[in-house]
Amino acid sequence: MSAIRGKLLCWYDEAGRDLPWRHTRDPYAVWVSEVMLQQTRVETVIPYYERFLESFPNARALAEADEDTVLSHWSGLGYYRRARLLHQGVREVVAEYGGEVPEDADARRALPGVGRYTAGAIGSIAFDKEEPVVDGNVTRVLARLLRIKTPIGSSATTNKLWEEAARLVPGERPGDLNQALMELGATVCTPKQPRCESCPVAERCEGLAHGEVEALPVARARK
Repeated sequence: MSAIRGKLLCWYDEAGRDLPWRHTRDPYAVWVSEVMLQQTRVETVIPYYERFLESFPNARALAEADEDTVLSHWSGLGYYRRARLLHQGVREVVAEYGGEVPEDADARRALPGVGRYTAGAIGSIAFDKEEPVVDGNVTRVLARLLRIKTPIGSSATTNKLWEEAARLVPGERPGDLNQALMELGATVCTPKQPRCESCPVAERCEGLAHGEVEALPVARARK
């Protein structure tokens, strides 16, 4: 795993996209970016993220805003439940933690709208904690890299993915390691026509070695 970590970090330093949320380790800003990026393209999120932080630069500013104002800044991003849960979560941070996003992982996961993935992203990127993340991009990278052949969405696959992500994250720069995995899935290890020739860990990819990259991850059977 250490060799894979090193290759991913070196690749990320050279190939990672220059995105505004990658210039901060403010846990509140990281939180905002991760919520916005759920089910929304990076290019769409960038101007919304920048305007949102101009209007609500910290947790207290967002907590003090009324819901209609928050939703007006979200207009066009869709999935408005995300904005409502973010607003509720930030209000809890202000009420319970004085406006500071808690470092404790369990405390973060207890906040409204913060699941295992978002908590791990905040923990690793903002607090430099060795907490894993598994999203769609990471699922695809790990399923191909480790040749995981059970269907995505099954408990067995979900548990396996989180276990492997947890094995990979310990070490220096856990936040960058997690972002490297996500970046690889978004730009190289794509769902269709992956660019394996540009992959920093291609020589360690079990899916590639067995000629099964396009078949992985295995889709959940439709009922």
